[in-house]
Amino acid sequence: MSVLKTEYLPHYTWSDYQSWEGSWELIDGVPYAMSPAPSIEHQAISSKIHGQLFDSLKKCEKCQALLPVDWKINEETVVQPDNLVVCKKVSGQYLNIAPVIIFEILSPSTAKKDTGLKFELYQQEGVNYYIVVNPNEQVAKVYQLSQEGRFVKKKDMQNETFSFALESCDISFDFSQIWAS
Repeated sequence: MSVLKTEYLPHYTWSDYQSWEGSWELIDGVPYAMSPAPSIEHQAISSKIHGQLFDSLKKCEKCQALLPVDWKINEETVVQPDNLVVCKKVSGQYLNIAPVIIFEILSPSTAKKDTGLKFELYQQEGVNYYIVVNPNEQVAKVYQLSQEGRFVKKKDMQNETFSFALESCDISFDFSQIWAS
């Protein structure tokens, strides 16, 4: 049995990432292909999440809902959350601040990364709320960052409404709407 040492793995940076074709994420210098493309169900759920966030945030002047965008955490880590909320003025090619809310929609090709690697990464980067949406079970797990800097599961949501406390306002999110046909 051989042991694979990380020193032998290729290590990539933001500069490399910018030249790649297709959809990728880069975490600690390791590339992750974002293929196949999201399913129709995945895109429908993402659209419903975005629409509800967009409408809810109209009263929050400092906050905006975004669809996948490059979040450049550092030179070796660039991710593209499915849906996110930022509460600062942003523009340009990529996001360079931590979102306050991130939704990731599980798929067979991303479930392990979304519930493991990205869970730890988002926690480390200080994302206030991380919501893991499981379309197969029609449940969304809502995690909130504690004072100690750890995600604490608030609730498994199916048809309930959850209130997110943001910097300048609170918004309500009706989870039943993301499963509706």
